[in-house]
Amino acid sequence: MDQTTPQKHVKEPRKPDWLKIKLSSVDSYSAISHTIHNAGLHTICSSGMCPNMSECWSRGTATFMIGGNVCTRACRFCATQSAKTPPPLNHNEPMEVARSIQDMRLKYAVITSVDRDDLPDGGAQHWVDVILAVRELNPETTIEVLIPDFGGDQKALDLVLQTKPDVVGHNLETVRRLTPSVRHTATYETSLKVLRQISESGCVTKTGIMVGLGETPEEVESLFRDCVEVGVDTLTVGQYLRPNKKLLPVVEYVHPDQFARYKEIGEALGLKHVESGPLVRSSYRADTQFATAKKALDLKDLTIRNNNNATR
Repeated sequence: MDQTTPQKHVKEPRKPDWLKIKLSSVDSYSAISHTIHNAGLHTICSSGMCPNMSECWSRGTATFMIGGNVCTRACRFCATQSAKTPPPLNHNEPMEVARSIQDMRLKYAVITSVDRDDLPDGGAQHWVDVILAVRELNPETTIEVLIPDFGGDQKALDLVLQTKPDVVGHNLETVRRLTPSVRHTATYETSLKVLRQISESGCVTKTGIMVGLGETPEEVESLFRDCVEVGVDTLTVGQYLRPNKKLLPVVEYVHPDQFARYKEIGEALGLKHVESGPLVRSSYRADTQFATAKKALDLKDLTIRNNNNATR
């Protein structure tokens, strides 16, 4: 099969046993669902049809999606609704998200957003308002954000980075070669520049990719090297699962052994932590990813301080 681009009409392989998901009905799942529904909030868990929604909500965690639930981009892997002109921003959303996190007593909150290319700043000020509101009501909560590229606007990105979230993620989504046929508007190079700017701001820097779209292991390793070069700390690798028949088909179901190899390769190349597995997504067990990356960064800082003291 020609692997230059993902094939729209290719017959998908049969889903393997390791991708079977057990659904949960425990009370914590219902409690999270009830809180989100009552607040009128959106989550990427449901909008993105995440396979881990049941597990994460049962553990008392969720990823909030701000800026509405309609995206200005139409990436060919994403089930989120798209339109050139989404509904206006909800200016009560910052406090609604903050209060929901408080009600759920989350120690670790993950926030993402749709792309809002219709706004002059790409939604940057709205991001700032949300982060500041969450921090004000939840000073002990670790804040992870998964941000768009803001159209490559460095000033808009810097506005968000100045709020100093604990973790700032921006997903590359796929390897360089496949980016034009998988993502909409976004480019591989722009995303690398965004990740470099995040790293230079001093925040823990995170990205994520999907596999099974026709990439090769060599291309994934090249992506790892690019990430190390721009200062990425932690990275997630997960299997692409087709949300509906209008989107890109799965080219390959990658074996768990290959996911294990990706973890070994990425960490050997210098990434602080690689979370790699068929059902891994950007926010999957994000608190664990952060703890591992933070420990590695703290050890690195300690080594640098010790070396500096030794040379004095």
